[in-house]
Amino acid sequence: MKRLSLLFLFSVLVVHLYAQLPIQREVEIGIVEKLGETIPLDLKFFNEKNDTVTLGSMINKPTILSFVYFDCPGLCSPLLDGVADVISKMDLSLGKDFDIITISFNTKDTPEKARQKKLNFVQKIQVKDRASWFYLTGELENIQKITEAVGFRYKPTGVDFAHPSSIMMLSPQGKITRYLYGVTYLPFDVKMAVVEAQKGLARPTSSKLLDYCFAYDPQSRSYTLQITRLIGAFTLILGLFFLAYILVSAKRKSSKVIKE
Repeated sequence: MKRLSLLFLFSVLVVHLYAQLPIQREVEIGIVEKLGETIPLDLKFFNEKNDTVTLGSMINKPTILSFVYFDCPGLCSPLLDGVADVISKMDLSLGKDFDIITISFNTKDTPEKARQKKLNFVQKIQVKDRASWFYLTGELENIQKITEAVGFRYKPTGVDFAHPSSIMMLSPQGKITRYLYGVTYLPFDVKMAVVEAQKGLARPTSSKLLDYCFAYDPQSRSYTLQITRLIGAFTLILGLFFLAYILVSAKRKSSKVIKE
């Protein structure tokens, strides 16, 4: 009877722990990963020269895709600076091995504004490579289609927007192969993402655990550590180890009694 009670308690804890694990779910502000899906390549945008371009005409090699708005007081500038920084440290060549496309999700942003914003973040990159980082603006319909296609969920908050911070890697065919979160990135992670994208391999995000440990706060426009969630998970894990220890000990005692 005692053993059955322990097994029941163990099962309840396992179910509860499973319920606490990070899962893919619909969110109002954040990222809903759509690995393996292909973005709509016929969508039209305006480049920094105010020329109309389609995503299909621009994507012919592994491409880093990011979403910002140019007057963002929070995450956008650190994200773009993080992209520029990691590109300057990689042993792959921008324009040869991969391209970068940054799209503004603010319909009020213009090609002129895109051109000015770009100048702020290409200083770390060699002059010959700067033309391969494209800054695009567009109309609401196309912006909504591309952000929904990659699972980038944002929300207007007055004159600003609440939004996540992430870059996506696309294959030469426009398939989503990787999500990288935050505003800073490791050269090795980005290089591997480029290599995998070239092969069309969609890989789960190795830093997916961060989505469980951190949550986006729309008011502060930053990510906060979920202490309560982590403590709960740690407590459950300890409980599972303790129950496993009790069960193993009980089994050993039973075996010893039978032998005697």
